[in-house]
Amino acid sequence: MANPSKRLDSNIAGNFYVDGTCINCDTCRQLAPKTFEEIGEFSAVFSQPESDEHIHRAYQALLACPVGSIGTEQSETSRMQAAMASFPLHLEDGVSYCGFNSDKSFGANSFFIEHPDGNWLVDSPRYVKHLIEAFERPGGLARIFLTHEDDVADAGKYAAHFGAKRIIHRADAEAMPDAEWVIDGADDAELSPGFVAIPVPGHTAGSMALLYREKFLFTGDHLWWNPQSKSLGAPTRLVWRKRVLVDSIQKLLDYRFEWVLAGHGDRVRLSVEEMRDYVRALVARRNQPPAP
Repeated sequence: MANPSKRLDSNIAGNFYVDGTCINCDTCRQLAPKTFEEIGEFSAVFSQPESDEHIHRAYQALLACPVGSIGTEQSETSRMQAAMASFPLHLEDGVSYCGFNSDKSFGANSFFIEHPDGNWLVDSPRYVKHLIEAFERPGGLARIFLTHEDDVADAGKYAAHFGAKRIIHRADAEAMPDAEWVIDGADDAELSPGFVAIPVPGHTAGSMALLYREKFLFTGDHLWWNPQSKSLGAPTRLVWRKRVLVDSIQKLLDYRFEWVLAGHGDRVRLSVEEMRDYVRALVARRNQPPAP
């Protein structure tokens, strides 16, 4: 829980605040961009929410924060309960953002896919009662797809509870050594009808994206949307091999998708044509020679 005695001076006065335990993971800024922004080395409240929608989003951010850095001077139980009930947060066609980001993955996003042949979890949120029950209602979890070694978090606990098969690339398998399904090599793999694993090494040697129904691309830390620059972004630090990373981004031009659903960084939905244009622009930027 946030500690009012550690409230950051960068917060504007009012009910919501961020304390000094913030790890600046971007979760709150994704969920409630009208309330939270990056100020210095932390996130902070730059505008107190006033409308019902913005207050709801701020409570969602409070619950999703991986380290409990967001607090309120006066908590409203009904609003907190409504925010809790909103997770997993449905996006489209049975795909949802889980919320309850985990500090074990530095606050990475995770996603739930409801599917008649068995439900999927992409990367792992915190292991919490609310999500366990939310996953149980539509039939549990059949598979857990792990995009890379950094974002496995509580995948082992979810796998044990639901009897789900964990999927990871061999190059990152040390992070989940007892995974039931290990992907080898650089070739795509159809995991199930409509689900394709695409190896995209670069950030880590074993990074993978998951393409679902040629519409949703779950990218881990390989690719994300930057709402400030209105462009796609990719890692510039903590990169295994820079040239390999650019090649892996360019590889995505071979696929159709409308959604980028990232572990770190914002999500976005565009037309297939717009998405390809943004991927091409990102590749072009990364291929530019460094300034003298």
